[in-house]
Amino acid sequence: MCIIFFKFDPRPASKNAYRLILAANRDEFYNRPSKAADFWGSSNEILSGLDLEEGKEGGSWLGISKRGKLAALTNYLEGRQNPDAQGRGFLVSNYLTDNLDSFSYLRKVSNEGHLYNGFNLLTAEFKANEDTVCYYGNKGSSEPIRLKPAGIYGLSNSLLETPWKKLQHGKRLFSNVVGRTLPPDGMVQELLQILNNEDLQSPDPAQESQGEGYSKPMLRSLSAVCVRATGYGTRTNTIILIDAAGNVTFTERTMINSDISRWSTNSFQFQLNEWRWERDVFGLDISVFLSVETRIQLGKVIWKILEWRMTIDVVY
Repeated sequence: MCIIFFKFDPRPASKNAYRLILAANRDEFYNRPSKAADFWGSSNEILSGLDLEEGKEGGSWLGISKRGKLAALTNYLEGRQNPDAQGRGFLVSNYLTDNLDSFSYLRKVSNEGHLYNGFNLLTAEFKANEDTVCYYGNKGSSEPIRLKPAGIYGLSNSLLETPWKKLQHGKRLFSNVVGRTLPPDGMVQELLQILNNEDLQSPDPAQESQGEGYSKPMLRSLSAVCVRATGYGTRTNTIILIDAAGNVTFTERTMINSDISRWSTNSFQFQLNEWRWERDVFGLDISVFLSVETRIQLGKVIWKILEWRMTIDVVY
């Protein structure tokens, strides 16, 4: 299954705020082979965990690249699944390695949505001049959508923002934490507590009606943010923070050898390879003088001028 909470704010009010705060759980069979998060790809620029299940090797559920591309996946709860459907994890890996922008990629995926069992896919791009987050679910609208900035969102195993009790409960906890000014370490610790909240949110008629075909005990287990069932449940917590300057903190806490009492935590820090127009144009980082919003607006103006100059060069 899986659950994701995120706050997307491309123009944070202060340099101590975050452009993205994302907290996610991966729920899966404990014995499904997987690789913990690490860098991979042609230039070692993609950071994600990887599926090692036979026939689905190389798929993922959540990842980010140094170029600022991010993708996250949840399954859609449904009683009957097609055993011959394509692996959904490749939707994440393919986006991270593709050159398509987030919306164009989802539009392409929407044309192939019938080839997969139910899924929800978030794609994003974090750039110096503009941040974008998009969403598509193959059980909902045929068109992807661009999400409004400065919003707090929740995604579980129905469509985006479907008000299941577990989603509403987790979103309330998440909103309380991200509304505070916390350093990365403090933010990560607070969010990990939310992701490991095992309070059952049942009965939930909306979840139960969508999960027709599942046993009542299983649906009850699935009603918590942190799922615990026999041989199945939350086995990975992931926190991704991106600050105003493009610094990324990626923290993964993952279960060891299918043992819910043994966990390993790894954290990665890096800076996005964003085009910083202030460095190229002025030869210095003027972020110390200007607000994030002012830099974004000036960056767009500079980019338009460069596009105009390139057009002139082509004509002549």
